[in-house]
Amino acid sequence: MNAILIFSDTLRADFLGCYGNNWIHTPYTDRFAQDAIVFEQACCGSFPTVPCRNDVFTGRWTFTYKPWAPLGADEIVLAEVLNEAGYLTALFVDTPHPFAPGFNYQRGFQAWELIRGQEWDPWKTAPAEVVLPCNPDKLRGGERVVRQYLRNVAWRRSEEDYFPARTMRAATTWLEENHGQPFFLYVDTFDPHEPWDPPAHYLARYEPDGYEGEEVIYPCYDRWADFVTEAELQHCRHLYAGEVSLVDRWIGFLLERVEDLGLLDETVIIITSDHGFYLGEHGYIGKSIIRGLQHQPLPLYPEVFRVPLIVRLPGGRGARRSQALAQPVDFMPTILELLEVPVPETVQGKSLVPVFEGRDDLRPFAVSSPTLSGPHVKVPHPTNRATIATDEWALIFGAQLEKVTDGEMTKMADGVRREITLLEGSAEPELYHLPPDPWCTRNVLTQHKDVARRLQGNLVSFLREAGMREEHLPYFVTVPAEMRD
Repeated sequence: MNAILIFSDTLRADFLGCYGNNWIHTPYTDRFAQDAIVFEQACCGSFPTVPCRNDVFTGRWTFTYKPWAPLGADEIVLAEVLNEAGYLTALFVDTPHPFAPGFNYQRGFQAWELIRGQEWDPWKTAPAEVVLPCNPDKLRGGERVVRQYLRNVAWRRSEEDYFPARTMRAATTWLEENHGQPFFLYVDTFDPHEPWDPPAHYLARYEPDGYEGEEVIYPCYDRWADFVTEAELQHCRHLYAGEVSLVDRWIGFLLERVEDLGLLDETVIIITSDHGFYLGEHGYIGKSIIRGLQHQPLPLYPEVFRVPLIVRLPGGRGARRSQALAQPVDFMPTILELLEVPVPETVQGKSLVPVFEGRDDLRPFAVSSPTLSGPHVKVPHPTNRATIATDEWALIFGAQLEKVTDGEMTKMADGVRREITLLEGSAEPELYHLPPDPWCTRNVLTQHKDVARRLQGNLVSFLREAGMREEHLPYFVTVPAEMRD
């Protein structure tokens, strides 16, 4: 058997037709899902981009022991394990941060290629002058990132020049040349992560009458009403939708080539994402608050912690909708078990093979979180809150301390070093009852303190089992006043 793992960064599950969306065009992914196991409650794990890739390649809960950081030299990684078992391994990506110089998440792959030019990648120096699409005050980081990005993409002439097309075409070329031997292929496209600039014909599907306002293609991460109008916010949603359709089209291109090469009956294919994105929900655009060199993590509500996970087994066997709480740490043990390769003892994730056989009791709860602990952390910052989710409840909970005395720095979101701080609101726990409130709009903690304490206990047990540093555990054991009877 072969394995193909496809990542689309920042892809919201609820923006795909196979997850119930009725206005965004995703025919290729939807068709793929018909013969696959669709995980309806899959959750992100370590948040965001770089920690998630560490989860994937190591099978370990990254947020319990390290921040946004390079791949550790002592980590046992998926590609190297498969190499030793005789599999050919290859990686094709345009997602910049995990594969940037020094981060080394491509380690172990026998063939790999980084498609250049995303975000502020210093790839092109011409044209020297570019026209910004909007007032730079509306752009995250001002004009720096978008100015470099516009240089990087100025040469594009057709859809095939866009990032998803370039990445998927590179992967298909490799498949054509190497499909005669057992392989593991990892493909990772940054879209629909911003900057949002889909080809015009994709955007026209969602704005048939056109749009005459500013193009806020790389918005500030903050309260949207503070810097964009309702019309501009709606245009952002349409730009994002166009990106989703673009990604769908080129994932479809790769899937069609897999079928053309006769590989569908001998390959497991996984399509997924690392996390979602707020597009006005809860009052925000982005996935945190960034103001200059200050950073406040936002709670991980379902728009962010729910991720698409669609797994097609050879021949399409076992296709169904699953309620299992699957997470990215599960990919490594799943792929190794399917390819009949022993799973290293370092792996903390769970194989999804029992789910493929009809069982959904994979784990009783899922934990999605930014970094909570690591050698760089003196005291866990209370704004770094985990979401502990079951099929019925979601508790948002962070370290409990009366006063923050030691500042904590982070590179979360985009690799820029910033100070974690409380910029607005509070860092108090929140509890949501998901059946009547699936998008977490009504905090019911005061009415269900017993449920909150139970979920907190689940978090503490999880952190202890995952190996969190002993000096940090007490901050999560303390029951806050809001949860006491």
